[in-house]
Amino acid sequence: MSTAQTGSKNVIWDWLTTVDHKKIGILYLAGGAFFFVLGGIEAILMRIQLMFPEFTFLGAQTFNELLTMHGTTMIFLAAMPLLFGFMNFIIPLQIGARDVAFPFLNALGFWLFLFGGLLLNVSWFTGGAPDAGWTAYVPLSSESAGQGLDYYLLGLQVSGLGTLIGGINFLVTVINMRAPGMSMMRMPLFTWSSFVASMLILFAFPALTIGLLLLMLERLFGGQFFAVDFGGNVIIWQHLFWIFGHPEVYILILPAFGIFSEVIPTFAKKRLFGYSAMVFATLIIGFLGFMVWAHHMFTVGMGPVANAIFAVATMAIAVPTGIKIFNWLLTLWGGRIRFTTANLWALGFIPSFVMGGVTGVMLAVSAANYQFHDTYFVVAHFHYVIIGGVVFGLFAGAYFWWPKMFGYRLNETMGKWFFWLFLIGFHLTFFVQHFLGLLGMQRRVASYLEGQGFGDMNFVSTMGAFLMSIAFIIFLISIFTSKKNTENVNDPWDGRSLEWTTTSPPLHYNYPQTPLVRGLDAFWLEKYEGDGRMKAAEPLDDIHMPNPTILPIVISLGLTIASFGFIYLVYWLIFVGLGITFGAMFIRSVKEDHGHHIPVDEIKRDLEEG
Repeated sequence: MSTAQTGSKNVIWDWLTTVDHKKIGILYLAGGAFFFVLGGIEAILMRIQLMFPEFTFLGAQTFNELLTMHGTTMIFLAAMPLLFGFMNFIIPLQIGARDVAFPFLNALGFWLFLFGGLLLNVSWFTGGAPDAGWTAYVPLSSESAGQGLDYYLLGLQVSGLGTLIGGINFLVTVINMRAPGMSMMRMPLFTWSSFVASMLILFAFPALTIGLLLLMLERLFGGQFFAVDFGGNVIIWQHLFWIFGHPEVYILILPAFGIFSEVIPTFAKKRLFGYSAMVFATLIIGFLGFMVWAHHMFTVGMGPVANAIFAVATMAIAVPTGIKIFNWLLTLWGGRIRFTTANLWALGFIPSFVMGGVTGVMLAVSAANYQFHDTYFVVAHFHYVIIGGVVFGLFAGAYFWWPKMFGYRLNETMGKWFFWLFLIGFHLTFFVQHFLGLLGMQRRVASYLEGQGFGDMNFVSTMGAFLMSIAFIIFLISIFTSKKNTENVNDPWDGRSLEWTTTSPPLHYNYPQTPLVRGLDAFWLEKYEGDGRMKAAEPLDDIHMPNPTILPIVISLGLTIASFGFIYLVYWLIFVGLGITFGAMFIRSVKEDHGHHIPVDEIKRDLEEG
């Protein structure tokens, strides 16, 4: 075997066994990007089908499968993992830690997400993907033929377990591993927002897990939890799903809010306006996010009292969100604004997300909701919130932190072409869908009739989707053509928080010495009110780091094998898969793993090399 082959093999093994939060963050970004592209292709195929009245590009069954997989993929397998990628990479750097609290569990969370996502997509090749919509309402899902819904149930349970592990890990990391001097009210807003999102994960995901378990028992083992003929109740599924599903929206949007709260002050050259108000608004959004789940259920017959309570609670959640909008605007007010690509995404987010918020308040009016509920008005609202908020935040974070993560800056000219084409395509796609909904076009339908007045607006919507796709291709090209932009990457934007004090990419152990934090915007404080560099909170000494391990992959593989056993009721396969998983867990529990030490001489050599 040649030296190049040996080196390539070592690199692959290094990524497969890593427990380094930075590499796991990059793995999350790569995995999330793969599923993002997959979900985008599914969306484009649906938009082509809806481009003309009574078009026959896709069959109705295929359309239903694409509809289900697009929503499931984008929410569970693209948006969340991409956010987890930034959270994994950035949070330990922002709080002055060398890794997350549980590096092994961090790796396990990623591999569970990846195996769960791949398991879900195997359904395409085994007789048909799930076809009951991404919300999988019963009895449509409980009585759906074939194995597609079984893949949905098992894939999301495996992947969701990884998300729950990740959320717990971030909570413990932020609570226990902040650098000396970094009180909670000195944390950057991205860390704060991710912390609150992790609390939501801790309380919201068990509801989804229970719902998936009950539906799995009904489909595979004859349970009757949702079967009305046997005393079951179909509305129970909706309650369980939306007790998870509405906090899930805030699990996605809060880290994106945190990204904007880092980007806007940096490129306005001002401290974030109303830091304390932003923190408490984030906490209030997290709390109220659990109080509004039934606004997805105004049409199920809960009665006027319940509808009124949830309508009022839904309108109330607009208040802390409005506080955030005004604080971002007041941060920009009077600032020396730089229109970098990262900041363009943040500026484009504000009006786009406000439009989504306004239509959200309209949907909160329970009487009006009866008209809006199953129309394209809801589709437009949802995408204005998720794309105009979460996806814009992801792109802002990518351009902002790319130099820190990969050691080169993305091309600004290509970035601005990407931004404007995507922004125009986004509004072309979804703005007209509000009017399609008001005209009565139902969502989740594979076709519509000539003469209903839907054709022209659907054509415009599809053209916008193509424009978004072209823009995204420009972004992908820029990733590979920008690698020569390696100058000034340690602190390219005149950053305010601790991640900009490290090398780009950061060293394996992040910080040779744990930094001492003396105030909010710790790095900005030292640059402009100190001597220009961070103070150390400890002497230079050996550093203890965790060892890499292959066991997270083994555990995830075992659960995936067991899932196939459950789907096809092959009991020996269930026992083999669970045996692999519990065997790897047992090995982990009995094997002494004390990590390894990086000697101080090696650290000094790293410092001398820059």
